[in-house]
Amino acid sequence: MDLAKNFQGINVKSVKAFGWKYAIYLVFVGLVLIITIREPSFMSLNNFRNILAMSSTRIIFAMGMGAILITGGVDLSAGRSVGLAAVLSASLLQKIDYSRRMYPDMPILPLIIPIIAAMVACGIFGILNGVIITRLRIPAFIATLGIQVAVYGACSIYFDRPPYGAQPIGGLDSRFLDLGTGYIGFNGLYSIPYIVIIAAVISLITWVLFNKTTYGKNIYAIGGNAEAAKVSGVNVGRTLIIVYAIAGVLYGLGGSLEAARTGGATNNYGNGYELDAIAACVVGGVSNLGGIGTVPGIIIGVLILSVINYGLTFINMSPYWQQIVKGAIIIAAVALDIRKYLARR
Repeated sequence: MDLAKNFQGINVKSVKAFGWKYAIYLVFVGLVLIITIREPSFMSLNNFRNILAMSSTRIIFAMGMGAILITGGVDLSAGRSVGLAAVLSASLLQKIDYSRRMYPDMPILPLIIPIIAAMVACGIFGILNGVIITRLRIPAFIATLGIQVAVYGACSIYFDRPPYGAQPIGGLDSRFLDLGTGYIGFNGLYSIPYIVIIAAVISLITWVLFNKTTYGKNIYAIGGNAEAAKVSGVNVGRTLIIVYAIAGVLYGLGGSLEAARTGGATNNYGNGYELDAIAACVVGGVSNLGGIGTVPGIIIGVLILSVINYGLTFINMSPYWQQIVKGAIIIAAVALDIRKYLARR
């Protein structure tokens, strides 16, 4: 009788511990089941592929944001950097015969050059973020807010160029569009979009950086206790500058791919994306207190928010209710994070 009671107690404890540890994954599965019960056709390879394609650029943004959050920082300039990258890359990759071409006399450029230009531009602003935070000792929230405004201003000045002024950038090169909407494999259900492959490669590289390099160990150490990391020999300032620079480069890549995926760009592209990236990271288990976070968790966080956006629209739920559901999940994720932190103490 006592043995049965002990076994039952252990079993309940194990189930409870499992529930807390994998709560966000269970929420994800539950959300998919609810949508599928409401609309069985949701569970199709085509919808799954669409969600992955929509999530791919967000995953790239979130990888950069995740590293920053792990250090205990934040980057409010991410969304505007995405917009800058979209505008810059799109303006340099328009069809040569497009009537509203921003640079009518410019020859056709190799596809990689405008994308690299966008990554470099955003990387420079990332370095500025890191320098202001580490050298001027300005809190990340304020520093990146200032850079956010500056990036938007710079993007708007560039976007509002004569002779056409502030007009949406369209007429994109077919090579660029193919990068955002093309696929590899068989036509139809069994194809894999190029941007999904790119996001997978970026995720793998980020996982290696987080788990197999000194850089990864340092960002976790800084997020856990910056002073202790400094005492143990970590160059905190240099590491943070590198973190913000890499994040900027990822925003540049993601913003370019977002322009290719959607077929155009304006100076308002990326508005609010930084909040989505932060939400995805927090939902995926990245601690808002720093020091904790994983690449698989970030990916799951992005997918959860994408399922909310895509799945709830699929079942014709009001956009206003979608925002309520998204907000509730974000709050629940932060509550779980705080509970885990208190439990460790």
